[in-house]
Amino acid sequence: MQFGVPELEDLPDVSGKSVLVRVDFNVPLKNGVIGDDLRIRAALPTLQWLTERGAKVTCCTHLGRPKGAPDPAYSVEPVRRRLAELAPGVELLENVRFNAGETSNDPAFVAELIAGHDLYVNDAFGASHRAHASIVGPPEHLPSAAGRLLAKEVEVLLGVREDPTRPFVAITGGSKVSDKLGVINALLDLADSLIIGGGMCFTFLKAMGHSVGNSLCEDDQVDTCRQLLADHGDRLHLPSDIVGLGPGGKLFDPEAGGEVRNLGRSIPDGWMGVDIGPGTAAEFADVIREAGTILWNGPMGVFEDPRFEAGTRVVAEAVAESRGFSVIGGGDSAAAIAQFGLASEVDHVSTGGGASLELIEQGDLPGLAALRLAAERAN
Repeated sequence: MQFGVPELEDLPDVSGKSVLVRVDFNVPLKNGVIGDDLRIRAALPTLQWLTERGAKVTCCTHLGRPKGAPDPAYSVEPVRRRLAELAPGVELLENVRFNAGETSNDPAFVAELIAGHDLYVNDAFGASHRAHASIVGPPEHLPSAAGRLLAKEVEVLLGVREDPTRPFVAITGGSKVSDKLGVINALLDLADSLIIGGGMCFTFLKAMGHSVGNSLCEDDQVDTCRQLLADHGDRLHLPSDIVGLGPGGKLFDPEAGGEVRNLGRSIPDGWMGVDIGPGTAAEFADVIREAGTILWNGPMGVFEDPRFEAGTRVVAEAVAESRGFSVIGGGDSAAAIAQFGLASEVDHVSTGGGASLELIEQGDLPGLAALRLAAERAN
């Protein structure tokens, strides 16, 4: 039992029992074809553990964002076919979000889900920050446990949160300060250094008195950033230079024109900051290489455009080369580390961007709390 969360070994004997497993098979689909089956394969250790011990296993998952009603575009049928190849005999229910009761945690839908099942396993870390019916409902009624994937995420992320090897360096990027203000505050309580890149850095730069041109900036967060700089400026690392895209330029369209140039901290009118500059990338890499623990969530720039991938690549390489324990917090950072072929060089790549951030920020998730309560009732 990790951090009070029951694991597979804590379940009653599963032989001959019907087990409902909440998985995260929200895979990329295009024209009914799965683009990447990683999330299906990630559940196999749990499914195999159960089936090898004689359990009858039925999985359930969400897929995309249907509006609480059946939608053929979000049918799990392609996933069901792939699951049958990887785990013969394991069944898969239709998309739980075809029922409006999933997102509202409707007791009637919970009863429908658990009907005929003896045990419940949650292996959907990426959905465990949602208090949805398939996440928090079954543990109220059935003996429950975390699957292998969920248990590993809890072990790694709460280990980083509670007992990191120091110095602990956190790296955050992404578009908006407002989206990550809670986790920024949490990381400033936990980490020795906080590196800030991506679109959110421009709100901080404006708070420092620099012009930001046409860059992403939340004017209503400038005072908040100014206060964070006053309180924690010695531990905040911000860009010292920026790669800018000049007037007329368009992201993902080099033919549109627009000069690309390395700028300082101040962005001229008409220009847009799109990546950290080479000086900043080198400075950030130096901090990262000295880390005992690294947590990275959010790219340093628009890395999907090859013209503006350099900053994120240098940071990714520094994380991969570091001798510290490295954790990628899912989402765009996981996509970046994979794009650069470095995923195997980091210690842990989380399967849930939003869930990993919420767990770091709050120390718990609705899905974990539900499993913990189930264990308390069982005892």
